[in-house]
Amino acid sequence: MPQHVIVGAGPVGTATALLLAERGERVRLVTRRGTGPEHPEIERVAADATDAARLAELTEGATALYNCAAPPYHRWAEEWPPLAAAVLGAAESSGAVLVTASNLYGYGPFDGAVTEAAPLRATGVKGRLRARLWQEALAAHEAGLVRATEVRGADYLGAGTLSMLTAAALPAALAGRRARVPADLDAPHSWTYVGDVARILVAAAGDERAWGRPWHVPSAPPRSIRQLTSLACDIAGAPAPRLATMPRPVLWLGGLFDPLVRELRETQYQFRGPFVLDSTAATETFGLTPTPIEDSLAETVRALPGSGTGSAAPDRP
Repeated sequence: MPQHVIVGAGPVGTATALLLAERGERVRLVTRRGTGPEHPEIERVAADATDAARLAELTEGATALYNCAAPPYHRWAEEWPPLAAAVLGAAESSGAVLVTASNLYGYGPFDGAVTEAAPLRATGVKGRLRARLWQEALAAHEAGLVRATEVRGADYLGAGTLSMLTAAALPAALAGRRARVPADLDAPHSWTYVGDVARILVAAAGDERAWGRPWHVPSAPPRSIRQLTSLACDIAGAPAPRLATMPRPVLWLGGLFDPLVRELRETQYQFRGPFVLDSTAATETFGLTPTPIEDSLAETVRALPGSGTGSAAPDRP
C-alpha cells in the first residue's frame, strides 16, 4: 500500500514523486495515461482522477494525497471542479492529508508583496475558481472531514515548465531573435522553482502546523523578465537578448485564433506591473529556503526544446 498518492505527473508532480521516492517512501502516481518517472518506489497508475470512486480506491490507506494536477489552461472552468471534488472526496474517505499545489490567482490584483493573509478578491474566471476550490477544501477541514492545506507559488522555473518566460521570451532570445512579450519587461516578478514546490508540499503533508491554511513556496527575490532573460542568455552563452513589449491590442487579436492566448487576457495584470510573492511564513515555519535563481534558471534553459537535454511540458498551476 502506498504511503503517498500524487495526482498529476507534470513538473511539480514529478518532482514531488522523485523527492519522496529517493527518501525510500512508496508513491503511487496517478495520471490518465500512467505516465511519470521510473523509480522502484513509484507505482504509475493510469486512471481518470475525476472518477471519484476509482480515486478513493487508489488512495485507500495512504497517509498523504497531493493534488499536482494541471488541466489544460483554457479548460480550467470545465475540468477543475470535478477533479477537485474527487480529490477532496478521496482525502475524506481515506483520511489522507490533502495538499494542493496552487498559485496566486485567487488574490486577484494586489499592491506590494502578497502574503498568505491577503484576501481572495479575484475577479477573473480562473482566479475566482482557484479561490472557490480552496474555500471548499478549507470548509471541509474546518468541519473535521479532512486535513487540508494549500501551497501557492508564482510562475514556475525548472525542467519542463511553461510560463511567459519559457513560452514567449526564452525561445526567441536564446535563438538570437527578437522576443515580443506581452508584459512590462522591467517590472519585478517572483519566480518559483518546482523543486522548492515539491519540498514544501512534502513538508506541509507531514507537519500539522501546516494544515488548515495556505502557504507560499519559498521563492528567490524577484527578477524582471528582462533580467531573467539576460541571465538565461549568459548561462547559455547566447548574445544579449533583444526584447520588445507586445502591446495589449496585439495580444487581444491573437486570442481570436488561439484559445491559450485568449486566456492570457485575464491574467495580464500579473505581467503589466509588479507581481511579488512574500514567502517569509514558510521559511520561518519550516526552515525552507529557495533554490538560487541561477540554478533553477539553468535547469530551465537546459530543458528547453532544442537544447538537446529535454523538452517543455505544460504545468502552470
